[in-house]
Amino acid sequence: MARKAALSVDTLSALGAERLAQIILDETEANPAFRKRVNAALASVKGPDAVAKLIDRRLSALERARAMIGWEKERAFAEDLDATVVTILKELAPISPIHAVERLLRFIATHGGVFDRIDDSGGRIQDVYRRAGEAMPDLVAQLPPAQRAQIPQMMDGCLTTDTHGLAGTVAVSVVPHLPPEALAAWDKRLTQSTRDPRRTIPIRQAIADARGDIDGYLALEAMNPVWQQNPLRVAERLLAANRLTEALEWVRKERKRGLMVATLADIADGRIRSYDTRDKVRLEARILEALKDRPAAQALRWSTFEATLDPEILRDYIAKLDDFLEFDEMDKAFAVAANSPDIYSALTFLLEWPSLDRAAQLVIDRRTDWDGRNYDVLGQAATTLEERFPLAATVLYRALIDDILKRGKSPAYGHAARYLAVLEALSGLLPTDAPIESHTDYHAALKTGHGRKHGFWSLVAPAKHL
Repeated sequence: MARKAALSVDTLSALGAERLAQIILDETEANPAFRKRVNAALASVKGPDAVAKLIDRRLSALERARAMIGWEKERAFAEDLDATVVTILKELAPISPIHAVERLLRFIATHGGVFDRIDDSGGRIQDVYRRAGEAMPDLVAQLPPAQRAQIPQMMDGCLTTDTHGLAGTVAVSVVPHLPPEALAAWDKRLTQSTRDPRRTIPIRQAIADARGDIDGYLALEAMNPVWQQNPLRVAERLLAANRLTEALEWVRKERKRGLMVATLADIADGRIRSYDTRDKVRLEARILEALKDRPAAQALRWSTFEATLDPEILRDYIAKLDDFLEFDEMDKAFAVAANSPDIYSALTFLLEWPSLDRAAQLVIDRRTDWDGRNYDVLGQAATTLEERFPLAATVLYRALIDDILKRGKSPAYGHAARYLAVLEALSGLLPTDAPIESHTDYHAALKTGHGRKHGFWSLVAPAKHL
């Protein structure tokens, strides 16, 4: 088979100008978004004002529009918005970054009106605006200092109409690129703003960060409601400022409200944790070490590992051990996992470390405890173990099959049939003294217990040795 030629400037140039022009012309007939890009490229020959004029025409139409956008037009609308952003970044920015910044900010300011006109449950429109916002810092970095100093004033319109926080996020992202005098003036203007002060706090904190004003940052954090304060964020900055006692106080503060998170293993074991447990422990341990209290830092890491079986916390703990202690401590960690009542977390830890032989042994030792309803954990584990540890994989695949058939989950019969086929392939690899029934007996038991589930058996290939 002939190898496809890679598309590049060199390979396309070999086609010649006339042929390329015809290909482009053909595509413009079928692709409105591409046609706009081509028109902008042609306008760029005349200079930035010509390109800006084309973009302004589209932005004006976007600002005036009020009609709802039906779902059937969503893709084309998203492509049109994306073409506008691409034109700003690819055609206008190279010849005039300041013109591009002005148009990109104007585009970002339309997000509230656009979101009100369309059901963007798939996030396609939001992605366009997100990409536009993420492009802003690089654009601002290309400006000379005098033009960077104008950015805060240029952002006023965006921030005034900011209904979804996009402009605020952009403002925070550009702060590190602005001159000190511009930051001081912006902070002063924000303090005098009639907007809700809490909406300006993230911007003012970014300004405080850029100016190295840790006390100003703390004062702004105190203005947030208690449930909205972020102790870890504050502690990180206090650690960087070598204000270690304060950093330790902040990192140990409990958040009054916050997101909770559960991994698949946590769900299987019936528990949830604070979303920032790992970050909190890691930061507190760093602060303790900065305070020259490594024993306390290590004790924290170990106790957290015992409670969570988090492999990253254990890696931190192992990395800080004195020479020659690693192997003994690893044996202790594996013993903790083997004896943990949180068997799914233990299995996940051993697979992720990885220690597949111990994971397989855990599966076999607890072979009567696995619940096939936790198919995400067990399915992944079975797939990982089947090549080297067929007995452990067999235990898990049987748990999955048993659960599907016991609950009569007909949509999952295809999975169960596939698992049974894998068991057939693995059966010849099982040791003769395996502490589970043979594949022949297991298959017969399925027939006896679930013989009437014709939807399942119709998907099962005849066993070769039964």
